[in-house]
Amino acid sequence: MTRPVTVGLDGSPESRAAAEWAAGEARLLGLPLKLVQVWEPVPDPMVQAPVLGTEVHQHWTERILREVAEGLRERHPGLDVSTEQLSGRPADVLAGAAEDAELLALGSRGLSGIGGFVVGSVGLSVVAHAGRPVVLVRAGAQAADPHGTDPAGAPSTATPSRPVVLGLDTEGPDDRLIEFAFVAAARRGAALRVVHGWNPPPYYAYGLAVDIELQADLARSASARLTEILSPWRTKYPEVDVTEESRYGSPGSHLVEASREACLVVVGRRVRRSPVGARIGSVTHAVLHHSTAPVVVVPHD
Repeated sequence: MTRPVTVGLDGSPESRAAAEWAAGEARLLGLPLKLVQVWEPVPDPMVQAPVLGTEVHQHWTERILREVAEGLRERHPGLDVSTEQLSGRPADVLAGAAEDAELLALGSRGLSGIGGFVVGSVGLSVVAHAGRPVVLVRAGAQAADPHGTDPAGAPSTATPSRPVVLGLDTEGPDDRLIEFAFVAAARRGAALRVVHGWNPPPYYAYGLAVDIELQADLARSASARLTEILSPWRTKYPEVDVTEESRYGSPGSHLVEASREACLVVVGRRVRRSPVGARIGSVTHAVLHHSTAPVVVVPHD
């Protein structure tokens, strides 16, 4: 079965940016693009209001789908673009749509004057529950092409290429996450920047302030572990230029900093089967809210 690149579309500038990004990604992958709009039925008391009537609401959402699809077909000739309107609770429906997709793209809203972005409750719920990769794209984000833009705002090979950034936890590296990042870099012809943030075990904390040699030993150990994990992947993907960064401090902060020069940030979400339900780790949560580049969250065991 051919899995499409799917976009959750609600008409906002952020979801339109996600659709544009997804169109570029679909072309890179040689896959069709599917636009999905979730129509949440209007509660009975509100149906009586003429402006919020069911027919008006449905007509408006159908028009959004049609207009966005037509625009993407014009800008991406030859791309297979389909649309689907579904009904139900958006978070649940989109998480379900992700299961049949190569990846699902959603929009992330910027905070004016504040260094961050809003990942709404729907986006967070989908990321936490989807069994397939989910990418969050902010309005104004670059296309899937790794190159920067020319003065007209279009991707240009004359501008420096931006790397794919992978956030990697060396204590529990997962092959699915690492391979996703290497493949993403390879198909873009981009470099891969692997960022690992480490902190000393609690029982070392007091010693680090006075023992510089101890800190240096821990840094060398963390760096050696990162090199060990990536070695077979360098062999498998020799065409990918890999840079390793093992840095002391918050992994989330290091990844947010790296996102400023990235075309894509790849992070993981460990699937936890527990009574309290799915959740997003603190590092991934921080990157989703503060990365300036599109962020792909890859679920893994």
